[in-house]
Amino acid sequence: MAGKGGAAPSTYSPSPTTQKTKSRIFGNDDVDWVRSDGREFHQCRPAFFKTGAVNAAAGSAYAEFGNTKVIVSVFGPRESKKAMMYSDIGRLNCNVSYTTFATPVRGQGSDHKEFSSMLHKALEGAIILETFPKTTVDVFALVLESGGSDLPVVISCASLALADAGIMMYDLVTSVSVSGLGKNLVIDPILEEESYQDGSLMLTCMPSRYEVTQLTITGEWSTPKINEGMQICLDACSKLAVVMRACLKGPDSTLEEE
Repeated sequence: MAGKGGAAPSTYSPSPTTQKTKSRIFGNDDVDWVRSDGREFHQCRPAFFKTGAVNAAAGSAYAEFGNTKVIVSVFGPRESKKAMMYSDIGRLNCNVSYTTFATPVRGQGSDHKEFSSMLHKALEGAIILETFPKTTVDVFALVLESGGSDLPVVISCASLALADAGIMMYDLVTSVSVSGLGKNLVIDPILEEESYQDGSLMLTCMPSRYEVTQLTITGEWSTPKINEGMQICLDACSKLAVVMRACLKGPDSTLEEE
């Protein structure tokens, strides 16, 4: 239907002032800001571990770090597929996936290929593959709820599940990450802190052997900051290994960081 003669058509132009920007959780020069969960910068979240979480698996473990919840199942050793070439050492397969309700955006659960590859690299050096030739060990990690520092929790939980399955290992594998937020390094960051981080450092190690199996760094880091971050992670990994060993020896274990 035609409008009245001379009438200008109605239009809408968004005002630049209506654009919303997400405020930072700290100022660039603020060294006194407090973490939203009340922890100190170098304090991990309380860690809870439980083995035998999946009855059908050869070994399994459940881990809970704050709002990050992970369950890992281990199957095998079982005979490798005939199509695979003969090998006098065992094979390790790793898969990391998210449930559809793991993240704030529902319905996006899927396999995480990058995390699967990093989990494989973190564990491979700790497993004595020669003890199960011509066979395969499958590790399936499922993130039930993503609350930050997902991959370090997956790695530590997977190591515990492998031990629960009786897989021969040189040592347990523990993993911790730190985020660079302004001038500060914060350990075991939550999801909100990760979204604002300037860079991250994740360290995976065998604490008893004091041997690093994986080191991943994103962002720009100075050499002193890398050394500081690594030492923070190594100290936390040693404490984490204590509660993981206690979990293997007895009932459910919980670690409260001091």
